[in-house]
Amino acid sequence: MRPFHERIALLQKHIAGVLSKLPAHLTYHHAGHTMDVLNQSLQIARAEGVTDEWELWLLRTAALMHDIGFTKVYNGHEEKSCEIAGSLLPLYDYTPSEIGYIQSLIMGTKIPQTPPDKLGSILCDADLDYLGRDDFWPIAEGLRKEWLHEKIILTQEQWMQVQIRFLGAHVYFTDYSKKYREPLKQIHLKALENAV
Repeated sequence: MRPFHERIALLQKHIAGVLSKLPAHLTYHHAGHTMDVLNQSLQIARAEGVTDEWELWLLRTAALMHDIGFTKVYNGHEEKSCEIAGSLLPLYDYTPSEIGYIQSLIMGTKIPQTPPDKLGSILCDADLDYLGRDDFWPIAEGLRKEWLHEKIILTQEQWMQVQIRFLGAHVYFTDYSKKYREPLKQIHLKALENAV
């Protein structure tokens, strides 16, 4: 069996190719978002003391696969991502139990987030890391455009209300994100509230 780093490199190359074909109207859920989630997952994992190579491999896999369902559907993309993982990962020598665990990490990112464990908490925080970053506004604008296209929202007022409710209800799970993302997220929330 090939070592972890070889398998994840091949899988990442394959997924990058698949995600590069996503439709242009996905201005938030695109390949750049997946790579951001991957990078933030590894950063949070380091800060949280996760050093086990196998655990990091599973986390990287879940980060890469968590939104691949958008290649097939918009609503229910997490379930579709799990379905794709179930058919794709055996080709990269993942065991049934590893695949089942990766699927549980992916499902944990579904809103409202329900991480199954520490790795799940890391993935959930990485998925919404931008809420507490300086690039919140341009990334949120990408989501607004995507939701307008999908008719999830119809007006700017509706968008602002959804954003305020979402940021107000959202919680980070890891100590890293609570320390380094929560404070700026609260500033963004206050700015949204002051804008309506």
